Amino acid sequence: MGAYILRRLLLIIPTLLGIMVINFALVQFVPGGPIEQIIAQIEGQGDVFGGFSGGGGNAPGAGMNEVGAGMGGGGNEKYVGARGLPPEFIASLEKEFGFDKPPLERFLGMMWNYMRLDFGESYFRSISVIDLVLEKMPVSISLGLWSTIIAYIVSIPLGIRKAVKDGSSFDTWTSGVIIVAYAIPGFLFAILLLVLFAGGSFWQIFPLRGLTSDNWVTLSWPARIADYFWHIALPVIASTISAFATLTLLTKNSFLDEIKKHYVMTARAKGLTESKVLYGHVFRNAMLIVIAGFPAVFIGVFFSGSLIIETIFSLDGLGRLGFEAAVARDYPVIFGTLFIFGLIGLVVGIISDMMYVVVDPRIDFEKREG
Repeated sequence: MGAYILRRLLLIIPTLLGIMVINFALVQFVPGGPIEQIIAQIEGQGDVFGGFSGGGGNAPGAGMNEVGAGMGGGGNEKYVGARGLPPEFIASLEKEFGFDKPPLERFLGMMWNYMRLDFGESYFRSISVIDLVLEKMPVSISLGLWSTIIAYIVSIPLGIRKAVKDGSSFDTWTSGVIIVAYAIPGFLFAILLLVLFAGGSFWQIFPLRGLTSDNWVTLSWPARIADYFWHIALPVIASTISAFATLTLLTKNSFLDEIKKHYVMTARAKGLTESKVLYGHVFRNAMLIVIAGFPAVFIGVFFSGSLIIETIFSLDGLGRLGFEAAVARDYPVIFGTLFIFGLIGLVVGIISDMMYVVVDPRIDFEKREG
């Protein structure tokens, strides 16, 4: 197992490098970069453009001052909307953003900084990428962790019960509920919850926005915990609906496959009770793929960061961060979070493989590779 883990760890380097290379190359061909964003802001302010100071201000472009209409028509065909702006101003922007260097040099410099855990600072906010991610992480952890836990708590017992009662009326009507739940888009279910329970047209039971109340810091610890769960109840339910359906059917099918095997018939022939057969023999084998996949499921929910759910419930998490960074072409945030989440995702893949061995020690990845 040690040699297998070492090989997987070494594979992280070329895999992560490939991810970064592909995304960096694609970004070079996407119009509307950060310089175009600054130019658009200037155009929106009329003749306010120049006086850019390369290091003053809180973010690139923060040193723009009003200089009047007699600026002359230098122009720069390289950037959309740059006609009429002095070439010196465009050059100062390129230097500030680092675009005065060739792409390969910029990429190598970026990767060298990432290897030293230096992810830079947001182009348009006076905050480092790490601090920005940490600021948004509580929302994503709340949604990802509780959605995954609730899905497992509900889906595993329900899936086992459906497998035991396969073909019964219980199995039929619960399958209907699961199919309906899976077919409902998460954002539509979120809107329904808002309308019903957040003051839309019926009851005002849950709050409309935020992870905690404004007076959260003044509350006692029991009141803080209650306030936190009061705020996340609806977003978690909305984000759990599809995972709940998928996991239930996966659990049921896993149990059905195991129940039909010969060792189960042998155990029953020995006189073991149905509960001992089910939970003493079938459970470990059937739950292998479900339990061992928990880290990957959690990370998938956590990193995907449902943008629509966060927007509907006015939550400022990683989903909105990624969307806003992409719209604003905030490259340090885009590439920094891509590197961080890509690295964690690859490590979690290794942890998932280790979980298989923990759940069932008979699994040997080294023999399988051989």
